[in-house]
Amino acid sequence: MPSTPSKTLETFDNPKPERDYEIRFECPEFTCVCPMTGQPDFATIYITYVPDQRCVELKSLKLYLWSYRDEGAFHEAVTNKILDDLVAAIAPRRATVTGDFMVRGGIHTEVEAHYEAE
Repeated sequence: MPSTPSKTLETFDNPKPERDYEIRFECPEFTCVCPMTGQPDFATIYITYVPDQRCVELKSLKLYLWSYRDEGAFHEAVTNKILDDLVAAIAPRRATVTGDFMVRGGIHTEVEAHYEAE
């Protein structure tokens, strides 16, 4: 059965919750749609986080990112939304999401959003 996009981020237990360690993802095939023009935007999304009790499962992350393909989203909004959804799913000790968007109209955009547990 083929996969379909999903807004659900699946998780699993952190195998080493007593230790701080970083998990890094590079997702070079992210796409969304410009809400002003309807044209596609292409980006590499970088995710770095230090898990606490939960980690994000990779296939669900892939399907989650795919779910933005036909959605209109400003670069700033979508980068922050990805971080918010990641934090809601796994409650990491800290996390950073960077959206590195391809040049559009002669402008390269990079948005970086940070979270740190209190």
